[in-house]
Amino acid sequence: MGRARRRSAASLVFVTLVVTMAVVALLTSGLLLLEGQRAGRAEAERVTQAVAQTLAHAPDVRAALTGDGAAAARLQERAEEVMTQARVDFVTVMDAEGIRLTHRNPEEIGRLYIGTIPDRPTVLTEQFTGTLGPSLRTIVPVLSDGTVVGWVSVGVTVDTVAAALLPRLLAAVGIGAALVGAGVVGALLARRLTRRVAGDLPAGAIRDTLASAESMRTLGEALRAQTHEHGNRLHTAVALLELGRTDEAIEMLSTSARQSQSLVDRVAARSEGDATVGALLLGKTSQAAERGIELIVDVAADAPRSLLSPIDQVALVGNLLDNAVDAAAAGAEPRWVRVRLERTSGDELLIEVADSGRGIADDLRERIFQRGFSTKPTGAEGRGVGLALARSVVEELRGSLVLLDGTPTTFRVVLPTEAS
Repeated sequence: MGRARRRSAASLVFVTLVVTMAVVALLTSGLLLLEGQRAGRAEAERVTQAVAQTLAHAPDVRAALTGDGAAAARLQERAEEVMTQARVDFVTVMDAEGIRLTHRNPEEIGRLYIGTIPDRPTVLTEQFTGTLGPSLRTIVPVLSDGTVVGWVSVGVTVDTVAAALLPRLLAAVGIGAALVGAGVVGALLARRLTRRVAGDLPAGAIRDTLASAESMRTLGEALRAQTHEHGNRLHTAVALLELGRTDEAIEMLSTSARQSQSLVDRVAARSEGDATVGALLLGKTSQAAERGIELIVDVAADAPRSLLSPIDQVALVGNLLDNAVDAAAAGAEPRWVRVRLERTSGDELLIEVADSGRGIADDLRERIFQRGFSTKPTGAEGRGVGLALARSVVEELRGSLVLLDGTPTTFRVVLPTEAS
């Protein structure tokens, strides 16, 4: 059975954006609905309070409760008018004992009020289940010369509150749909732009391409520096020979050869390892020397080969060395960079790169690993993809790349091997 085709980076971008906008739309709609429900309930409470307060202070209501027969005769009619005009579900006027004098259902008049009657003359708003079902209601005392002569209860049913929420529900759904639509349009544009750059390549292939480009860049810079250094020494030796100072020319070339051979021997002494990393270290030594920095290489003979490809390992070590050299160059004397490769107790490959630079501020310790972030200005040739790529390369193998606490600034990498 053939290998399943991996999803392209453009498709991943499209799916990620659509899912993100769908989640945002759901959350936004949910928040709008919750806020609408809260606002609808608060509005219902305000209406019942306002109507109940108005009726409790109305002269005709007070007159009806204090024995005015004419006022009492038209109290039910007045309550029905208020229910229609204020759009509330019930207006119940009762005497001081709670006996109903008005009700939406005239058959309930004369019966005891179903709800909470406060022990003292105060306003109370509550949700209670009465003859019309669950409702939000406000009960207000009717006072005459400071004495409670009756109560007015005004309420709206929960069903009415829910019905008032329907327009808000439709608005929330509409906003959610608009967000999803905008997200789909944005995702389509992002997919088109990504496809122009990356075609149908999967994300892993793009990362591999970046690693390859970064490897070629750092290895090319290292070899250029080494070639430049050897060229300078060769020109100097030729000049010394022309001046007849043969011994000095031989000594200079011999010293240069011994230094390079020493590093070659340390790298070649490994029972395992990548020749490309050895070539990188040789070139970086010359590159560092051009900037007045001593590159100290400590490679254990039993340092194992990691599971990284040579391209990825050059990208990783090269980026760490480039950053360390830049940091050391900006620091005070003596300027140095130290790289160490050894086997851990768990048969993993440990790589540590330290420098004599001024260190990294605490608030930047995690930001330096973010893609696109750099503490260095971008030149005409760019800065590469740096630590973001390095961490991506390491984490893909379930290794680790961390910045150690304290000084000197030290990046530690632990990579799995075949033996780990």
